[in-house]
Amino acid sequence: MGSELGVTPDSKPEAVYSPVAIWWAVWAGVWTVAVGCGLAYLFVRRDSPVLRVRGIYLSLAAIILLHLYWASVQFGVMIGPIMPGDAQYWLMGTYLPIGIALFHASNTRFLHVAKMQKKYAQPDHHRALSYADARRQTGLYARFRRLDFDTRTLIVVGIAIVVQLFLTVLMWLISRKWHRTWGIPGTETHGTPMEQLTQMGQGWEWWSTIVGQFFWAWIVAPIVLWKARHIHDTQGWRVQTIGCVIANLPATPMWLIALYVPAFEVINPYWIPPQWICLSILVMEIFAVFLPCWEVMRHQSLRQETLDLIAQWEAKTKGTGNDAKSFSDVSTMIDSMMSGWKSTDGSIATKNTGRDSILTMGALEHVLERNPMPLQKFSALNDFSGENIAFLTSVAEWKNSLPKSIRDGSAPDNENTRELIHERYSRALHIYVEFISVRHAEFPVNISSQDLRRLEHIFEESARVVYGDEAKLEDPVTPFDKFTFDVPPSPTQTESSQRPIHLQPLESAARYGGDVPVPEDFDAKVFDDAEDSIKYLVLTNTWPKFIKTRRISTESADTLKPDGGDMA
Repeated sequence: MGSELGVTPDSKPEAVYSPVAIWWAVWAGVWTVAVGCGLAYLFVRRDSPVLRVRGIYLSLAAIILLHLYWASVQFGVMIGPIMPGDAQYWLMGTYLPIGIALFHASNTRFLHVAKMQKKYAQPDHHRALSYADARRQTGLYARFRRLDFDTRTLIVVGIAIVVQLFLTVLMWLISRKWHRTWGIPGTETHGTPMEQLTQMGQGWEWWSTIVGQFFWAWIVAPIVLWKARHIHDTQGWRVQTIGCVIANLPATPMWLIALYVPAFEVINPYWIPPQWICLSILVMEIFAVFLPCWEVMRHQSLRQETLDLIAQWEAKTKGTGNDAKSFSDVSTMIDSMMSGWKSTDGSIATKNTGRDSILTMGALEHVLERNPMPLQKFSALNDFSGENIAFLTSVAEWKNSLPKSIRDGSAPDNENTRELIHERYSRALHIYVEFISVRHAEFPVNISSQDLRRLEHIFEESARVVYGDEAKLEDPVTPFDKFTFDVPPSPTQTESSQRPIHLQPLESAARYGGDVPVPEDFDAKVFDDAEDSIKYLVLTNTWPKFIKTRRISTESADTLKPDGGDMA
């Protein structure tokens, strides 16, 4: 039998430049360029909602490490006979397990984000643990639980990696296969240099790497797969997770079979044993790099299509004097779609004008005002952006709670007015902490840096007084940076009152008193810019996906429903 890199006792101690070796070297270069371009594209587009919710840094780090191992194997046929005897042992004992561990750590984010988003699908949601209560808990475990999800994941995975590396180093030290001066007697290699090199490429010393791969591929990954079976997202994240998990399953068994089953000796000179692991890495790279790239492009295409349809609708209605009738038609179509029945003229599913109008800001605001729960559930359970709709409905509730005299600034300056403003500031502070603060919000809404700085100037000092200086308990979306991007104002901004989802305030918010003064910049329009940005983001991202899903659901129901003639 041959070694890990296909070396046999009959091999010559020189580089191999056969057509097979050259093919693998060229293939390594071509695929590396492709993967590198994909990684660069993902990094440049990291502000896209599709990638922002993923937290791609763990995934990118894992892919880079796995690709380093993959590339080294592609040159195995060419330089295997002249590589140091323990080179492949170290490559397989370091790059591969660390990359696999980081990759499965990034996969657990999928379950975590899906779990955390479920709360936004409820009409009344609140945090089960206030920050003050969290700070009162002591002990190492309590401190660990207060860390954000990615930090906790990195700690657990880091411990697993340290154990893996320790076992790898320990096996190398106690075996005399790679060094004759120390180790367990009887583990030495014998024979010619090529016979010794062949023996170094296999043996019991590799068990720690094998166990580690089986642990991640056959224990952790299937658990993730099982828990994700009822999750149906619009981001392609579930497809990515399933594809990578399935690709991992046969890798280690096939590597062992190719290494120790004599029948594979015919194949090994052309397809060395670790190529089976590399095949799974290649499939993982397709799902983890190129699938997200395609999702980003699809998102951009959908966004542009939505903007084009809005422009077409505005061009049709501008100057016709039928704005009221147009809005009435839109309302009728929206109500029909939300109730699950077609309108009488069938315009929901067929007419282009209906498609144009239903994607406008007016249609979105109509749903937010009349019946936001279906959109709220879709954004939380399918689009993983439930914080956006919850923020919009919370702001609408807060605005509607303001007396008219407060909104227009005509309220008299007396004790009752100041007390009322303090109470409304307390509610606004809760909205800031729940949805905007990068220190406290579990899913901070993605507003421009300018709007964020302005709101921080108004609320951050009070937030620290009420909730403390500690960072948020968990930040599933932006674990490594606080990246925000500027969102242009909506081209179809309109005014509407909205019926909100009622939110229970955090326990700590109830303790806010008058000892912290209300900033002078605070007024009824404090959230207007952020609200416009999030509305625009929802309009160009979540809203068209929601409309498409509702259309498909309605058409499926109509297909299954027998017509009147058949029923008679």
